[in-house]
Amino acid sequence: MSDLSLRLHALSIYPVKSCAGLALEQALLTPTGLEYDRAWMLVDADGDFASQRQWPRLQLVKPSFEGETLLLHAPDMLPLALPLAVQGTPRQVKVWDDEVTALDQGDAAAHWFEAAVGQPLRLVRFDPAQRRLSDPTWSAGVEAENAFSDGFPLLVASTASLAELNARLAARGQPPVTLERFRPNLVLDGLEDANGEDFIDTLELEGGVRLKLVKPCVRCSIPNVDPATAERGHEPGDTLASYRADPRMKGRITFAMNAVIEAGAGQVLRVGGGVEASLAV
Repeated sequence: MSDLSLRLHALSIYPVKSCAGLALEQALLTPTGLEYDRAWMLVDADGDFASQRQWPRLQLVKPSFEGETLLLHAPDMLPLALPLAVQGTPRQVKVWDDEVTALDQGDAAAHWFEAAVGQPLRLVRFDPAQRRLSDPTWSAGVEAENAFSDGFPLLVASTASLAELNARLAARGQPPVTLERFRPNLVLDGLEDANGEDFIDTLELEGGVRLKLVKPCVRCSIPNVDPATAERGHEPGDTLASYRADPRMKGRITFAMNAVIEAGAGQVLRVGGGVEASLAV
């Protein structure tokens, strides 16, 4: 029997790592997370991944789907069309401490991103033949596969956590923010306590999907990038620092929870669906 009955408030994917996200009404759950989430990534000349930490203008690259094509949009540019079918030239890339074989998406994509971001970057596709696993220290015995996400297949946040943050921002005379800054895949509604996701052990969703929340998400500077303008600021980071230093992560600032998939890959998740949550003992 679950401890809490919640609702799936929102679903989002981020097809190109560190570019803008896309809200969905439903999404296929795959072994690496939601379908097409972080399936593409930008790398520099050395093959190291690029992110908004270095290039905040990546936030202005927005995705959409049209048939069997991913379209990428940037201000004052024609869209870049990429086939959803896996293809490309193999090359070695690095995402954090993991070195994997990825598929280079060609010169046209590289030229498009150089024009959009102002940096010589190449676009690569995750090779599904690769197996990139989460850190077993945190993955609760699950061999959790990832595409190009930082380290876990899913990120879970809640409307209650955002409401608390915005109340604190208002008290400091700062404007509200949206969860877009925190890049979650699943947003839960119905938690009475702010940051209540910190204390959830498992989530049960329709179709026999079971997710285990395993690790607080340590926050970097990306939430301080304005999604509308790509300008860097100090909020909400300064406000989070006033109350979200997490002893579980040696005092680092956390917001939202990383999750692994215990069961249900192949099922479709739908916004508005019921979620049964069991609390950690």
